Amino acid sequence: MDAAVHLGEKRDKFMQKLLQKLELFSQSLLAPLSYLTAAGLFLVAGALLTSAPLRQLCPVLNWLPIRLTGQVLYNGMMVLINNLSVLLCVGIAAVRTRSERQEAALLALMAYLIFLTVNHTALDMLGQLAEADGLTGLAATGQTTILGIQVMDTGVAGGILLGFVVARIFERTCEKRFSGMIAQLYSGLRWSFLCIAAFAVVYGLGVCFVWPPIQAGIRSVTGWIAASDNAGVFLYGFLERLLIPTGLHHLIYMPFQFTALGGSLTVGSITYTGAYAVTMAEYSYSLPLTDNMIWMYTGFTKTFGYLGIAAAFVFTAKKENRRRTAAAVFPLAVTASLASITEPIDFLFCFVSPVLWVVHAAITGSFMVLLKVLHVHAFTSNLLGSLVFNLSAGAEQTGYPLLYLLGIAEILVYFIVFSVLIRVMDLPTPGRVPEKAAAEQEIDPAGIQRLITALGGPENIREVDNCFTRLRVTVQDTALLDTSALLAMPHKGLVQEGQRLQLVCGLQAAQVRRAVDQQLSLCTPA
Repeated sequence: MDAAVHLGEKRDKFMQKLLQKLELFSQSLLAPLSYLTAAGLFLVAGALLTSAPLRQLCPVLNWLPIRLTGQVLYNGMMVLINNLSVLLCVGIAAVRTRSERQEAALLALMAYLIFLTVNHTALDMLGQLAEADGLTGLAATGQTTILGIQVMDTGVAGGILLGFVVARIFERTCEKRFSGMIAQLYSGLRWSFLCIAAFAVVYGLGVCFVWPPIQAGIRSVTGWIAASDNAGVFLYGFLERLLIPTGLHHLIYMPFQFTALGGSLTVGSITYTGAYAVTMAEYSYSLPLTDNMIWMYTGFTKTFGYLGIAAAFVFTAKKENRRRTAAAVFPLAVTASLASITEPIDFLFCFVSPVLWVVHAAITGSFMVLLKVLHVHAFTSNLLGSLVFNLSAGAEQTGYPLLYLLGIAEILVYFIVFSVLIRVMDLPTPGRVPEKAAAEQEIDPAGIQRLITALGGPENIREVDNCFTRLRVTVQDTALLDTSALLAMPHKGLVQEGQRLQLVCGLQAAQVRRAVDQQLSLCTPA
């Protein structure tokens, strides 16, 4: 009996540590990803102003100043999406360091540039640089271009890993001191740079050898998908969504949409290869649309499903946060539906709620199977493009009424499933932390000093961080905490888990953290 109890305690401790690690991981991504919600507003505007179908319906949108405005908004925000790996690397390094955060961010940027250059140089020297295809570019090759440098496509995973490692190395090396006049030149931050640069070089070289076998494994799956009927279609849709954070999803859909795996069609002397080319040819020549269309249904969930996801986030948010949550997530869902750009909303929950991400991928795959079984041949690249294509091709050819009925069904499925899972599992989705809309007030320095004193003094504070609404503090010794003083302070809640404390500060959380950091720096001996 004692052994069983002991085993249960060990399991509980392990799960607690795992949850803490996951919370720390998601918290680290919060700062760089939080700006995507605001970027979504510009993306929506840009997508609408540059939409070809919408310009056909509203000719005034063809006016050059409007087109220019739309293109500037769209491209200006897309540069953030396309370089999200860089932003995550820099942001994570800054968030995960306790002091000299600006220096850590700068070193992370330098490390990323070194990584890109080393990886490109190694690929070039090894004769592994891929040639861009005229239709698909580099997407089908497993390589991509970041900041104008062609490298292995590791998706955001490459930047996330580098950001965490940079932060770790920086914390362990930034205070290192060497004796001797010359050696002192390479102490402190310069020593951090040398260590981080060395890792970036090794990282850039290592990716050349580690990543291709992973890509080859993903490519090998495509053959099984093509030969496995409904099960293969499910896996196709499932992996296409699941692998987005890694950038490996290109290797799933590209072979089907642009090679013979997706079918072929011969019209006269011309042979069209791949699901995309076949579908466009069938549409252009008014031929019956075939089941090759199924490989184009990666756009179905983008067009419909994300609206249900956004609705679930709003519905499960705290009442006081629903309006703010709606303002943040619905523009992102509309961006997905109108422009097929899902990354801004994907990264709001794929890391903080992995369960939802897996369920999301499963729902995507399930509806693709349903579309195949029901022989729906309608187009779903995005909402406006879908309407133009399907209405012009006709209901008899496409079966588009059923497509839109299934779209409504998918919205409802996402809404119900996500709402239940979020509520039952208490998942940290947008709007789940109580916030007040009151404007930020000036931080009282005396109040900050009282907070530090209540936490046991500067020497007792190991780490200070924040999320949107909470100040997070890790202390050395809980016996030094003045709990009554902490409870008496003007905050909206106090949560303690061992040495880790959370003070619910509302929208002032970041401001309070900065004030605490500043006060602690004054207390640190020169």
